Amino acid sequence: MTRRALPLNIWALGVVSMLMDISSELIHALLPVFVVGTLGAGAVWLGLIEGAAEATASIVKVFSGALSDRIGKRKPLLLLGYGLAALTKPLFPLAGSAATVFAARLIDRIGKGIRGAPRDALVADCTTPEQRGAAYGLRQALDTVGAFLGPLLAIGVLMLSAGQLRPVFWVAVVPALLAVGVLWVAVKEAAPVTRSAQPLAALRARDLPKAFWVLATVAAFFTLARFSEAFLVLRGSALGLPIVWTPLVLVVMNVAYMLSAYPAGRLADRVARVHLLMVGCVILIAANLVLGAARSPGVALAGAALWGLHMGFTEGVLAAMVADAAPDRLRGTAFGVFNLLRGVLLLLASVIAGVLWDRLGPATTFQAAAVFAALSLALMSFTLPGRSRGTAAHDV
Repeated sequence: MTRRALPLNIWALGVVSMLMDISSELIHALLPVFVVGTLGAGAVWLGLIEGAAEATASIVKVFSGALSDRIGKRKPLLLLGYGLAALTKPLFPLAGSAATVFAARLIDRIGKGIRGAPRDALVADCTTPEQRGAAYGLRQALDTVGAFLGPLLAIGVLMLSAGQLRPVFWVAVVPALLAVGVLWVAVKEAAPVTRSAQPLAALRARDLPKAFWVLATVAAFFTLARFSEAFLVLRGSALGLPIVWTPLVLVVMNVAYMLSAYPAGRLADRVARVHLLMVGCVILIAANLVLGAARSPGVALAGAALWGLHMGFTEGVLAAMVADAAPDRLRGTAFGVFNLLRGVLLLLASVIAGVLWDRLGPATTFQAAAVFAALSLALMSFTLPGRSRGTAAHDV
């Protein structure tokens, strides 16, 4: 069967994601060093900031996804979410305390939460079930191009500014504004979607199929093994990476992520998606073990590469599995609920990681994550059914 080309909307969404990720990663690549080093906060503070920020984004995704279903439109919420994120970027270079960084991250992640579920639903609106693995993989791959260009740009600005962090944060404002401009001009609404007349408050568990809840539960538990990537940056710094080269951790991680996301997405349209998810889980176990045992920056970078590879094998595949399991009229809601569960567990995982880091050291932190990943692998093998390809939601 001849495969249809992916719609231009998917490419446009990918470019928007790429530009915003350049902006975010310019900041994120140095934020752990800024919080722990410049501002003098501990790893627990770092875990709280990162975990709470992502949990906030996940909570907002529930409401934005449901709202996009109710109004039958995705783009207005995308503009609001990306616009809010762009407007908050100047708060980071102006921050004088960990509390200010905490507030800035929360506001920035509210923007992410507003745009996340409607964006994922728009990808599904624009594609057929047979294209979704490739579509989510492509958008994620372009997003990840930004995620490694951002740290590379951070290294360049650090060299020009003699290691000063705040000028890097100011540069991050520019690609964020460009992302909003591309979204405004190039991204279009898909064909009108069937509006959901159901308010979120009236949503019942049985409104979403059992297959969705099983997937969401497994993915939420899996999140305990994959706390914030800020701890990867902190690991590289603790092992002796100079501050100018600290962003290299995220560069390596995101190169591996970028190179694997689209091929894994394409493969997920041909083989059982759960099998790729399990492969990603095995890679995460290896990544955590390597990072835990690392005694040099080079080994930490190898662990970061494995971490990025596991993301390439899991993130787009999980999104495609959610789209398969969700009814069309509740697709945005389903992505919101799914991300809420993962966000709450990410908060817990990041706080646990911070406590373990401060009290028992980095090695124990990553070893504990490897145990959670192994338990997640066992859970996947017993609960998630294998399928050769994605199926429409009504068939699940």
